Formats: sequence, C-alpha cells, structure tokens
Amino acid sequence: MHGVYRPEVYTPCSLLRMSIANTLLGLLESGPKYGYDLKRLYDESFRQDRPLHYGQVYSTLSRLLRNGLVEEKGIEPGDGPDRKRYAITDAGVTNVAEWLGTPENPSLYLQNTLYTKVVLALLSGRSATEVLDAQRAEHLRAMRRLTTRKTDGDLADQLICDHALFHLEADLRWLELTAARLDELAGQLKP
Repeated sequence: MHGVYRPEVYTPCSLLRMSIANTLLGLLESGPKYGYDLKRLYDESFRQDRPLHYGQVYSTLSRLLRNGLVEEKGIEPGDGPDRKRYAITDAGVTNVAEWLGTPENPSLYLQNTLYTKVVLALLSGRSATEVLDAQRAEHLRAMRRLTTRKTDGDLADQLICDHALFHLEADLRWLELTAARLDELAGQLKP
C-alpha cells in the first residue's frame, strides 16, 4: 500500500522518523496546522528529553506531502518563508489508524553491549564483577533521576518515568543474576 509505513521494512534508525511522521499525522487529525504549531504541540504533548527540531518537522511534513498523507491547506506570506498549513488526507487517516492498531515489537536484548563487555572481561582476565558493579551504579543513578522527575512531574511524566524505571529494574535483576553466575560463565568460556 502506497505511503503506509511498515516497521519491518525500515532500519531501526528510521523507526524514530516513522514514529514522528505518524505522530505528526495523528496531531493533524484534529484539524489543519502550521509546522510551528505541530512542533509546539508535539513538544507539549510528549515531553521528550530532546524536543523536536523545526528542520525535522518540515522535512517530515515534506515527505508526508510527497507520499499523499498530508496536503497543503493554504499558504500565508510572512516576513520570512511562506507559512503553510497542513491537513491530513484520507490516506493519512488510514495510515494513523493502521499504525495505532499495530502492536510495537517488544525490545529484545538478546545480544547487548553489556553482555559483550562481561564476556570480554572474562576472556581477557579482567574483572567482570567491576563491569557489572559500574553498570549497576549507573542504573541506580538513572533511577534516582527518574524518580525525582516522576515525583515532581504531572501524570504524563509519571507514566513516562514508570516505563523507563520498569526497564531499569529488569536490567538490575539481570545484573544480579549475571553476577551470581559469573564463575559458571567463565568456566563455559574457557577452551
């Protein structure tokens, strides 16, 4: 189907762009908006640690326009470049509906960098325990920052922080389990 973003077709780097594209389409469902208004609404609604850049908004809108998912609904001249209002098309509405109805792939960390560091530490005779302890300390610092943000934040911040905290808690459980099995892993890695 033309213009529909399918996650399995794109690399992980382009998934972020697709999410932004679909998010902008979703924000346009309430009515036509200027790029500036979309950026402001995105930043206010999703409170990302990294706000959306204007260039990203306009390049995404350009791609959506080219793919027939949005259309221009008027141009307003100004001191700088002309301001264009964008509206979602029927194809765009269909795209958002399909995207919202498609479950996200669970993030599986079957071969992550931390595991690689543990194995390399064991193979090189370095302390894998130190690798795990340093990571544990970093996770705990991140959890403290998120807990403070959650305490000071509104419901959106609380939900975002809860999601991140649950992932960090799972990582901490893995760190503890791995620490308890280091001798066994070291034995399996020896030739």
